[in-house]
Parts: sequence; C-alpha cells; structure tokens
Amino acid sequence: MNLEHKNSVYFIGIGGIGMSAIARYFVAKGLVVGGYDKTKTDITIALVDLGVAIHFEEDVKNIDTQFLNAETTLVVYTPAISKDHKELQYFQNNGFKVLKRSQILGEITKHSFCLAVAGTHGKTTTTSILGHLLNECNVKVTAFLGGISENYNSNLILNGTEVTVVEADEFDRSFLTLSPDFACITSMDADHLDIYGDASELIKTFEEFSEKLKPNGKLFVKNGLPIQGITYGIEDDSDYSVEHIKIINGSYQFDVKTPTGRLENVKFNLPGRHNLSNALIALAMSLEYGLPHPELAKALASYKGVKRRFTYHIKTNDLVYIDDYAHHPEEINAVHQAVREMYPGKMVLAIFQPHLFSRTKDFAEEFAVSLAQFDTLFLLDIYPARELPMQGVTSQWLLEKIEHENKKLVQKKELIEAILQEDAPIILTIGAGDIGEEVKHIKKALSLAY
Repeated sequence: MNLEHKNSVYFIGIGGIGMSAIARYFVAKGLVVGGYDKTKTDITIALVDLGVAIHFEEDVKNIDTQFLNAETTLVVYTPAISKDHKELQYFQNNGFKVLKRSQILGEITKHSFCLAVAGTHGKTTTTSILGHLLNECNVKVTAFLGGISENYNSNLILNGTEVTVVEADEFDRSFLTLSPDFACITSMDADHLDIYGDASELIKTFEEFSEKLKPNGKLFVKNGLPIQGITYGIEDDSDYSVEHIKIINGSYQFDVKTPTGRLENVKFNLPGRHNLSNALIALAMSLEYGLPHPELAKALASYKGVKRRFTYHIKTNDLVYIDDYAHHPEEINAVHQAVREMYPGKMVLAIFQPHLFSRTKDFAEEFAVSLAQFDTLFLLDIYPARELPMQGVTSQWLLEKIEHENKKLVQKKELIEAILQEDAPIILTIGAGDIGEEVKHIKKALSLAY
C-alpha cells in the first residue's frame, strides 16, 4: 500500500488510546489530521491543541472539506465503531482508502525493525517500558502505546523510524496484520469471548500470531505458556529470570539471570509482581536487540509508569489512593497482590466498574472470587462500551455472587460521599470504563477531607 500520495488522514474514533497515538504519529510526519469521536476527553483536547480538527456529532456535514478528496485522504477507523456509522459508510461507499487501526499499524511497521508485545494482560505497560528503554539508549524508535506514559505524558514516543514498538492486540484478531522481528506473549488468559467463542480459539489465534514473525525473528513467551520460544519468568528456570528480589522504600531491587550472564542490583519503581514480569520481558527484548547492560539498568530505574496502571494519586502515611485500569479477574488479582505486598495489614477499599456485559457474564464466578479479596467493595454499574444490555446481567447480579460482608452497589453520583464515609487508609478505583473520569473528583474530595 502506498501512503506517499496521501496528505491527510481522517480518524473515526480518534479519541481511542491506540487511535490517538497513530494520529499523533501522522501529525509529527506533517500530514493534515482530523476525525470524529463520541466524547470530548483529555485525549481529544490534547489532539486539538496539536491542530487536529475533531467533531463530536456523527454527521458527514461535520467533516472538513479537506478530508473529502478520496485521492489524498486516508481513512482509519477503530473496530469499536459500529459498522453502520454514517461517516464510515460514507467513506466506504465513495472510493476512499479505508483501513482498520491494526492495518495501518501493520503498514507503518513493515518498513522498520518491529518489536510487538502481545498478551491478554500487560501489553501497555510492557510496550511503554520497552519504548522507554530503547529511547533512553538512543535507538531511532517510534513506540505506539495503549496508554499515556508518565515519562512522556503521551501515548507516542517518537525518536526516529528505524525501529517500531507496538501493542499486538488480540481483540478481533487485529494482531494478525503485523509481521514483527521480535514478539513477546505475556499471557493467554481467556478474554474477548464475545469474539472468540471459547478459550481454545483464542490460544489458536496466539499460535497464528507467533507464526507471523519475520524470518530469523525471535519469540519470547512467559514461562508456562503452551507456545515455544525464549522463556522469561520470576524466580524460575526460564532463559531470562528475575532473582533475589528485595523491596526497598517501595521499589523492587533484583538480579536478572540471562542466557549468557547476569545483571545485578537492577531497580524498578512499579509495584506488583505482574509489573516486575513486564519489566523483565522488556529488558530481555532490549538485551537480545543488543543494547548495553548499564544503560538499560539506568533507563529502567527512571521508568515512571503508565497513567491508570497502578497510578498513585495520593500517597501519604495516612492515606493512599491508587487508580488502575484492571478489568479482567486476573488483572484484579495482580492489583490485589501488589497492594498487599506494599501495604501489608492495611484495610483496602476497592471500587470496581465492570467493563462490558459480555465480559461480566463470561467471568462472573472469577470476578466474584477476585473482588472478594478486598476488605470493602463498592460496585458501580456496568460500563457498556460497544455493547447493548444483556438480559439479567447487571452489577446487582454480580454483587449477589460475591461472598463478602462489606459490599454494596453505589451510583456514580453518590460515590464520593460513600468513599468519605468509609474512612479507609487504602483506596483503589479499578476498571476500564469511564471510572477514569471520576479520578480527579475523588482525589480532590479526599485531599480536602484529609
């Protein structure tokens, strides 16, 4: 596909985290960029500040005329948009080049050395660590992130185009458009069963992805997964393994055993064994790429994290408020492990907003177990995202499955008052829906109350 003749790019669903990273990339390349999204957010505001024309009402009349020339405009859409979206249909019916987000990523990465991060959990953090390590070691890298990096306050790291780092997204099999030089698989837990039907189909698709590697490519897999590759793990017999873990002032210090030697006294500031695992695979891929040990250790120590991934909003002796994107039972378990490891013996209030009716239904029993681990639990209504309601699948239905003394359903408008009444020393907000929009209000109310 030839992008040379295109001088403008129009995005349908431009506010999505993955979409907005590609939009930023094209802005940086000097193209005219515009798009539609359903809602105004911090992400769309930041894009508008870059000169991107965005509207929020679905109507062809709202599209700027500079995007209406099929010869010069490329159209990119997110699979989260419905097939009968008026603007999408207009472009499809009028001879425009219309690509899914994953297809355009596939095109961008074709002409570079591509490192792809796949897995049902850990993609965004791993990608952002990997992008940061390469950037700090002066690699000419472009990294497309599925979250806002705290180091760069952006979902795009742009330092050249020789190497690309991308999230390989299994949702609707998007990652099969990529052909990476290096790829890793962090996890293969059942998810997106609305797309795959059952877990065996998901595993089959990961196997297909592993076959997309370029000749002489390298595949890295979390130890224990049913796919062959260079293994990594924590305190085990993997090719790359974390050993001698210590927690010093809330940060990890550890050694890394590699196939050819060892890195000693490596420091990493993100809590949770899941994050330690993400740091390890980013290190392993960077080492195999040929980057020097001392620079990598220094770069890892300076990594600050991704917004909404165990993000501290308040951290005092009396009160800790953490926000996290976890939306799958395994991710909730990981957040629970991290918070208990960092704050043993302290009472934890968790506020969870379920994401998607289908996911809530498919994993109701697992959600019930993972959510019951917290001392107090508030459930918000299910965030529907792309879905219509399902008969009988509600937060009340989920709440009844959770065996817990201190649990209740809370409406969003009553949330702050309910939190303040609890007087909990550790507060967590968890979920992938619009709970992220409540964080600043909760932080403000807690800051005033304490």
